[in-house]
Amino acid sequence: MRAIVVRRFGGPEVLEPVEVPVPEPGPGQVRIRVAAAAVNPVDVATRAGWLTEAGVIPPRAVLGLGWDVAGTVETPGGGFAAGDAVIGLRDRIATPLGAYAEQIVLDASAVAPAPAGVTAFEAATLPLNALTAAQALDLVETTGSVLVTGAAGAVGGYAVALAHARKLRVVAVASEADEADVRGFGADEFVPRGPSLGDRVRALVPGGVDAVLDTALLGLDALDAVRGGGEFVAFAAGAAPLPLRGVRVRSVWIRADGERLAELARLAANGTLPLRVAGVLPLAEAAVAHERMAAGGLRGRLVLAP
Repeated sequence: MRAIVVRRFGGPEVLEPVEVPVPEPGPGQVRIRVAAAAVNPVDVATRAGWLTEAGVIPPRAVLGLGWDVAGTVETPGGGFAAGDAVIGLRDRIATPLGAYAEQIVLDASAVAPAPAGVTAFEAATLPLNALTAAQALDLVETTGSVLVTGAAGAVGGYAVALAHARKLRVVAVASEADEADVRGFGADEFVPRGPSLGDRVRALVPGGVDAVLDTALLGLDALDAVRGGGEFVAFAAGAAPLPLRGVRVRSVWIRADGERLAELARLAANGTLPLRVAGVLPLAEAAVAHERMAAGGLRGRLVLAP
């Protein structure tokens, strides 16, 4: 079968199409025929070698790419039958085969029924980004206000929608051009990106917000917007600021969770979560997808179709 792998680090040109054996599932696993695989920034970081340099991925001769998958079950197991439409998350990233492939094997516990009424391309944008947003929000105890930075991004958009569904007061930070979309996700207040973020947020929420979900990795600028003794969630290794003013600072580390993913799929099916596809390309054009991601300006995720 066809797959895309990395044998050396570098730019999009190092993405290598290969023929590999069809993977065989073990106990508690399912094999999925991939219909769509989302392209995420973590794939770029893996390809470029940044995660290996940071000690997140150990040196490997071959690395597969792709966390998100939507497709159909080929081998039954874990409560799934052959032919079931599913989505799943590959969170073991130091493996030689990822979702950039025609087929993939995942633990059944990392798989969930696909959201009803949406395309596989839309469904593939859900697992990594929505689970990250949900697991970050789980770290927050407040029932009051929350600031979401990068609110127009894939993770940020889900964070806004999930916080709104939890009935929190949501203050969103994004580009002025994205205000209408972000408010559509459920933001109660909008603050354009720019300097003096803390002052501008505090003008809307005197004393500062109760919590921050810093998907844009603003660090201290976002911390300045939270009240003393509030909560702050960082979204990348090394991105957590010091816990100034008694703010509780935590980092979210994504993990596969099929049960939670099934809940998120139901929210996507009923329109609570926005599924945004920036474009669909053939698997063979993975390098083009990485080039387009590097160019910036995307809203939603690019998706590869084997």
